[in-house]
Amino acid sequence: MQDYEGGCHCGRVRFAVQADLSQERILDCNCSICRKKGLLHLIVPEERFEILRGADDLETYRFGTGVAQHLFCSYCGVTPFYRPRSHPDGIDVNVRCLDDVALDQLRIEPFDGQNWEESVEGIR
Repeated sequence: MQDYEGGCHCGRVRFAVQADLSQERILDCNCSICRKKGLLHLIVPEERFEILRGADDLETYRFGTGVAQHLFCSYCGVTPFYRPRSHPDGIDVNVRCLDDVALDQLRIEPFDGQNWEESVEGIR
C-alpha cells in the first residue's frame, strides 16, 4: 500500500489516497459520462481517502438514478474523484488525477458501463 496525492487541474482541490496500483482494479468505463470525461476508475473504501483541500470548491452533478455524486472542481471543471453508484460507501478516484503516475505501467481493465446493470456485479 502506498500513499498518493492528486487533484484537479487548477490545484484548488487536492486529495490523498492509499492504494497498491499494481494490485488494484483500475477500470476504463465506456458509459457516456466516463467516455466524455476520460475517467479511469480506482474505487477505494472511504477510510483510504482524504480531501486535503478544496472541499468547498467542489460541485455535484447527478443524472439518471441520481445515486452517483459526480463531483467536479467549480473552477477548472475536472473530476478528480466522485462517489459511485456501485459503491456508495466508497470513493472512485480518477487515476488520471493522481500525481506522477505512469498510466502505461498500470493494468487497466475495460468495464462495460453502457450495460451497467449487467456488468456491475463483476466489480462489487
